[in-house]
Amino acid sequence: MNLNYVKENSYSRFYWGKRGPYLVLWHRFPQNTNIKWMYSEVEIPEGYDQKGLYAVANGSSEGYFGMQVNSTEERRILFSIWSPYITDDPNDIPQDQRIQLIKSGEEVYIGEFGNEGSGGQSYLIYPWKAGVNYSFLKSVEPDGNGNTIYTAYFKDPEEGEWKLIASFLRPQTNSWYTNAHSFLENFYPEEGFKTRKAYYSNLWAINSNGGWYRLNNALFTTDDIGNREYRVDYQGGVELNKFYLMHCGFFDLQTEINKNLLNTDQRNHPSINFDLLP
Repeated sequence: MNLNYVKENSYSRFYWGKRGPYLVLWHRFPQNTNIKWMYSEVEIPEGYDQKGLYAVANGSSEGYFGMQVNSTEERRILFSIWSPYITDDPNDIPQDQRIQLIKSGEEVYIGEFGNEGSGGQSYLIYPWKAGVNYSFLKSVEPDGNGNTIYTAYFKDPEEGEWKLIASFLRPQTNSWYTNAHSFLENFYPEEGFKTRKAYYSNLWAINSNGGWYRLNNALFTTDDIGNREYRVDYQGGVELNKFYLMHCGFFDLQTEINKNLLNTDQRNHPSINFDLLP
C-alpha cells in the first residue's frame, strides 16, 4: 500500500501540505495577436463553498482576479496586481515601482498586499452565492509610456450590470494580456480537509481590435504538494461543457498532471458594450 503524506519535516512543507494542492487551468491564447481582454464565468457548486476558497477567474502574468470565502460571514471579489519590484514587504517597494490606482468602484477597498511578492490590492465585500454563475472581465493594455493598465469588472446575473472593481497602473511594464489562467486554492491551512470545487465556463479572449476567440483548450497543472504526491486529492476536467477544478477532502481518483482538457462548449460570446463599462 502506498501512503501519501508530507515526507519532509519542515514548517513550510507542513503549512502547504495542510492547505492542500493548488490547481491551475492554463488557457491558450491565439498566437500573433494582442489580447486586451479576458472574459469568463465562474460558479461554485452548492456544498463546495468552503472557508478559504479562492477561485481565480482571470489570472495573468502580473496578477489575479476572482472570488473568495473569507469567513462564515464574509465573501469577496478580489483583484490584485504585483509590483515589478520583487519583495514580500510592500513597504520596501520604491516609489517609482509602486502599483498606482487609476480608479475604483463603489465600496471597493484599495490597499497593498505582501508575503507572496507585493503589490496593489482591491476587493469588494460581496455576498455571492453557491450555485450561481458569475461573470468576470479583465483587461491588460500598455499605455504607450512604458507602463501597463489592468482593469477588472464583475457582474452578478441577478443584478445584470457590470461593477468596476479597480483599475491599476503597473510601472516599468509594457504588455498585453499574457499567461492566461484560472486557479483554485485554499488559503486557510486548518480548512484543508474540506473539499472545494469550481466551474469555469464561457471563456473568451478579445484582442485589441475587438476580435473574439473561444478558449476551449486548457492545460491542467498542480503545485509542488501535488507534484510530489504529498497530497493527491485533486481533479481537473470537463463536466456539462464546463471546466472544473476540485481539491482537498482526501478523495481518490486524481487527474493526471499536465493533462490537456478540451471543452466542446459552442455558445456565442456574450454581448458587451465596452464603451459603457463604468
